[in-house]
Amino acid sequence: MIADLKKNTEQKMQKSVEALKNDLGKVRTGRAHTGLLDHVQVDYYGSMVPVNQVANVNLLDARTIGVQPWEKTMLAKVEKAIRDSDLGLNPATMGDTIRVPMPALTEERRKDLIKVVRGEAENARVAVRNLRRDANNHLKEAVKAKEISEDDERRAEEDIQKLTDRYVAEVDKLLAEKEKDLMQV
Repeated sequence: MIADLKKNTEQKMQKSVEALKNDLGKVRTGRAHTGLLDHVQVDYYGSMVPVNQVANVNLLDARTIGVQPWEKTMLAKVEKAIRDSDLGLNPATMGDTIRVPMPALTEERRKDLIKVVRGEAENARVAVRNLRRDANNHLKEAVKAKEISEDDERRAEEDIQKLTDRYVAEVDKLLAEKEKDLMQV
């Protein structure tokens, strides 16, 4: 029972860290990143689909994303979808390829992005701590129901605390990397 609880808690903590990685990947640093366009939706014959399902998305250079629709008729729709997205990008069509240059970030915008990133990291830390609390509550209930001893509970709580410390440290490491990335000019 205790082993299952630890394993389950660790899996949930890992998912919290993965969610943070995804959220941080969406924060634009001024360098091109193909994942930036993942949530941009295009009208494809009446249904909304992600850009990467109607076009090849690749990096042309460090500051430019190239989008090449599979159908010529989709060129204008994809360009409009990128322009209308909340990313603040200004795509330009060249032949059958859409070039999406990454604008340089101002110092003020960098600081705003760091605030956003810190908020995301704090949410991840809170999620990890909530998982610790839930696991500890399950242990207390098991002691009350006389399923485990108090010594087992104390050992399991220590193990769960170690897991919590490890995942909070991982969140802090991801945050430090992203802050450094954002402050690079």
